[in-house]
Amino acid sequence: MKAAVITGPGRVELREEPSPTPGPDQLLIKMTACGVCTFERRLYAGDNPWYPVSPGHEISGQVVEVGESVDGLEGTPRRGETVTVDLLPRCLTCRSCRRGRTALCRSRHRRRLSDGTVSFGGFVEVISVDAKSAYPTGDAPPLHAAMGEPLACTVHSLRRAGLRPGDRVAIIGGGFMGRLHLALGRLEGASAIGVVDISEERRLQAREAGADWVAAPEQARQVGGLQDVVFVTAMGGLDLAWDIVDVGGSIGLYSSFASEAVVRVEADRAHREEISVVGIFNQEPEDWRRAAALIRSGALSDPLDGLISARYPMARIDQALALVTSLPTYRVFVEGGPAG
Repeated sequence: MKAAVITGPGRVELREEPSPTPGPDQLLIKMTACGVCTFERRLYAGDNPWYPVSPGHEISGQVVEVGESVDGLEGTPRRGETVTVDLLPRCLTCRSCRRGRTALCRSRHRRRLSDGTVSFGGFVEVISVDAKSAYPTGDAPPLHAAMGEPLACTVHSLRRAGLRPGDRVAIIGGGFMGRLHLALGRLEGASAIGVVDISEERRLQAREAGADWVAAPEQARQVGGLQDVVFVTAMGGLDLAWDIVDVGGSIGLYSSFASEAVVRVEADRAHREEISVVGIFNQEPEDWRRAAALIRSGALSDPLDGLISARYPMARIDQALALVTSLPTYRVFVEGGPAG
């Protein structure tokens, strides 16, 4: 089989690798689609100099083989089914996992290519995974199923931030993750959702996607007013989030930030107004179950369709990576193919 490896800034190669053999509790899955995330963009651009590495973690696939211990077990994906796949290590042994916080598992990535190169597992033709980590998505398109991981992260984000029906919501950042927060927040019953972005084009696109209001950062409070929940999905926006959150509200820090990024938090205001600032990272199995169910139901079909920027076959993965490092995109996909 072939596996894609980023070997340096602007360099990616396809390597021949032995095809995996599934264990008794595993599935063998043929990759049908894998999204190119911010992590891969930073690797290819040279902003995250970790080489060589075989990335890719937003994956859908078709089950081609089922391990003997789970074959026929009710709930196990069947041969031929399309699945979305959780590739996050969850050792269930470290302190975080034992506390039920598997999104923060402290185990290192164990998946490796034959020469020892770290592999996240997505940019490969075939992969073996634990059966418990694959979630069927029914007749949903493979590209929708490949959005299972970021959608699970969004489910986790809304859950951690405590969004409830009727809440007023602001999303700082109108990129791919901001748009998923918009789609899911609408489904969860937010009374009004606004999107804040420095890009006029992204503001217009968010408005077309159903945002109740959009604004540049300096106009957010004037246009949208105070908010019950503020999600920060773009680097920056910390001070703005603190400025527009209302009494009893919460701020969800979804995006990653530069290590030196700080915000002045008025401790007494946080105390008197019961304002919560919540860190959000990765996802957990309950988030995956909901994400897969939403994909399978078709409830998010239109929003997910609107986030597909481009698609490339595995043989042209270099073009997919070049695109995301040169132009603003939502999601670019590398495609494998259905099982033969």
